[in-house]
Amino acid sequence: MKTFKSFILVAITSISISSLVNGQTFTEDIADIVYNQCSTCHRPGEIGPMNLTNYEEIKSYGQTIKAVTSLRYMPPWQPDSEYSRVMDENYLTDDQIETIANWVDNGMPEGPTSAEPPFPDYPEGSLLGEPDLVLHFAEEHIHKGDNKDEYRYFVLPTGLTEDKIVKAIELRPGNSKIVHHSLFFEDRSGTVATYDAQTPEYGFDAFSSAFDISQVLTYDQYPGYVPGTKPRYYPEGLGQMMHAGSDLVMQMHYAPSSVDESDQSSVNIFFADEGEDVDRIVKDRIMLPNDIPGGFFNFILQPEQTKSFHGTWFINQPISLMGLSPHMHLLGTDWEVYLEKPDGTRENLISIPEWDFNWQGAYYFPKFVVAPVGSVVHAIAGYDNTSENFNNPNNPPKFVTWGEGTSDEMYYLPLFYVAYEDGDEDVVFEDVTTSVTDITNITNLSRVLPIQPNPVSGEQLISIPFNLDRGQVIDISIFDLNGQLIKKIRSGEFFSKGYHIAHFDSGQLSEGSYLVNLKSKYANSSQKFVKVKG
Repeated sequence: MKTFKSFILVAITSISISSLVNGQTFTEDIADIVYNQCSTCHRPGEIGPMNLTNYEEIKSYGQTIKAVTSLRYMPPWQPDSEYSRVMDENYLTDDQIETIANWVDNGMPEGPTSAEPPFPDYPEGSLLGEPDLVLHFAEEHIHKGDNKDEYRYFVLPTGLTEDKIVKAIELRPGNSKIVHHSLFFEDRSGTVATYDAQTPEYGFDAFSSAFDISQVLTYDQYPGYVPGTKPRYYPEGLGQMMHAGSDLVMQMHYAPSSVDESDQSSVNIFFADEGEDVDRIVKDRIMLPNDIPGGFFNFILQPEQTKSFHGTWFINQPISLMGLSPHMHLLGTDWEVYLEKPDGTRENLISIPEWDFNWQGAYYFPKFVVAPVGSVVHAIAGYDNTSENFNNPNNPPKFVTWGEGTSDEMYYLPLFYVAYEDGDEDVVFEDVTTSVTDITNITNLSRVLPIQPNPVSGEQLISIPFNLDRGQVIDISIFDLNGQLIKKIRSGEFFSKGYHIAHFDSGQLSEGSYLVNLKSKYANSSQKFVKVKG
């Protein structure tokens, strides 16, 4: 009997060891994927319906995670990465999806605890540090528990007495369970505020109000908010204008809820430092149905019809494209946007092969996309107004044209750009070789990497590459060799695990030697560079 028990014990132990050797474990294979690509939304206080911050939580939802990742429903990511690359990609590769499935099918073993990567050290407040201006909701808004989406406009007076250069805008949701996404516009006329003051409640419904909200879409637009993504901080020398006396107009999308929920959100605004020479103002060009043949009169969808519209924007001045933000409603099926240059070459900008109205945002390119005079932006959008489209809000399908309501449809494409300058071809905002496919290969070390170029001269833009072994809050500063602080590039900003690039305009420096320092709770690393006569 003792021999038999020993045999069983050895067999069980062998099976256990075999499953760990030949299969996937949480600490060695799964934690890194979930912590860096799922927990941004699935952690306390965020919009994800469950927390995925440790082994027990993730194991309890293992079958669900396997199902939604296998369907590519989660994490929500629309662009086709094989068509083009954009920054902050958050999709799972085929290998990652297979790894998760194998781990679940193998019983979800934990693995050696010593191999578990650290959970990102998220800050409790802003992801960008200390804001220069905070705009608050004037009062609480009640989102009704009727299991319906709500699109609502709010007007936040900026109170600015002088024009400012905006580097970033950050929404701080008052209730992350219902705040799905938000768009921001600048109103310099006071028109929206005047209408809002006439409505009985705080803010007004986007689709049932008497106000022609389509005019807001022609206002200057700032980068919007999508859960789980860090707000875009414009690189050195770039920014957007926010004018004195202007209002920030927000379009807020509240997700369906079965019970009444309250929200009182706020917006953090970050301005350029006085010492930063912002000589390149980011502008937006919005492609609308007047960019398609026949204009708005031709933007028609008959019942039981599938149709695509091909818009074009002819570029009459040299520009450098930074990003874009495709938008359509429930009948939308796909987007394709590309740049045709005068020499006949083509550069893919974005493809969204399966449009999902619930997940939309702004996408920025890893480097400037230079568009010479004579270039043409082609934007092709597809729609399905048939009974077979389960997203169709009309049953049976109805005649549909342009409109703000969810049962209407839109062709709306803001493109963000700056006027071209020599050298834009070489300006890189993010290393396109370091994406979600490489995240498991990142060294376990947080540090500044060699500065590029070095030495630097004139007004060259310095690239400051750095690597982080975990998501963490960092400071990046420039010091002279006497330890005197010259410039804070980033202060109290959260960066995710991986490879990043910050920028600095060397025109602010005199000749000499300097140190770039990265400091956080987990790291203190420096690199030397030299400014020479240009």
